[in-house]
Amino acid sequence: MSDNEKWRQQLSADEFRICRQKGTEPAFTGKFWNSKQAGQYVCKCCGTALFDSDAKFDSGTGWPSFFQPVDADSVEEDVDVTLGMRRVEIMCKNCGSHLGHVFDDGPKVTGKRYCVNSASLNFKDK
Repeated sequence: MSDNEKWRQQLSADEFRICRQKGTEPAFTGKFWNSKQAGQYVCKCCGTALFDSDAKFDSGTGWPSFFQPVDADSVEEDVDVTLGMRRVEIMCKNCGSHLGHVFDDGPKVTGKRYCVNSASLNFKDK
């Protein structure tokens, strides 16, 4: 069984499009964009811890936003030049799942805004 077949069995069609094909969900539609629950956000595909709720903030963009990952080794970055612009894609370092993008317009704590698709996350209560 190919990796794509494995992921298609594990994920919904929308989750597959976002996590494995680098898609995005429309703003203000994901289940975590406005969540204020205390806990940890983990990779939808492999369960790796990615972001703590303590690092989550309201960026006004309609996607869950964080000023830092739970661990520097949990998120991988790569240059993305699709859509005619230069952005920095973020992926789960363990399984390569597409999470979203990171921007340099976050809060003063780090100056970073990790803009993440809800479909690429699961949540674990504290």
